[in-house]
Amino acid sequence: MATWRLRMVPGSGFALPELLVALAVLGMVLAGVFGLVTVGVTSYVSGAARVEAQQAARVGLERMMRELREAGYDPTGAGIAPIVAAAVDRVTFQRDLNKNGVVDATSERVTFLLRPGESILRRDAGAGAQPIIQGVRRLALTYFDRAGAPTADPALVASIHISLAVGLAGPGSLVESQVTLRNYRDP
Repeated sequence: MATWRLRMVPGSGFALPELLVALAVLGMVLAGVFGLVTVGVTSYVSGAARVEAQQAARVGLERMMRELREAGYDPTGAGIAPIVAAAVDRVTFQRDLNKNGVVDATSERVTFLLRPGESILRRDAGAGAQPIIQGVRRLALTYFDRAGAPTADPALVASIHISLAVGLAGPGSLVESQVTLRNYRDP
């Protein structure tokens, strides 16, 4: 049977300076890879935050539009005004959902608002303003009469342009839409 022996040949192997240079090169390569991974993770996180903000904005806008279309619903003909208050950062509207001819302030009168200094779009239906979406930078409501002219008179509002800017960091997202009140009646 053959026996193998490891024999050191003079001049073979690595010297300490060669090992140090190899470790330094390996360290630089790993630092570059770590930098690329960090940039990739940062890009992913910011992209995911932007997508989440866009989805939240679309959900909030869709909810506002759906409910605003119902403003002024009055099956009994009691003369319910669709819009009660019209401001740039809030709108209050009402509808007779239970069909009794009277608007219940705790369930049939709704306010969508963005309070100054906050980043939360809220919905108040009489039981306190509940959050709808967070990260709102700006809520801008523009009111128009039947002829399409801007108006500040709640009794003349026939349609509302909603502009909602969201996103806590970076450029954010802007969603806009125009909603026409289905139950508008000329005063």
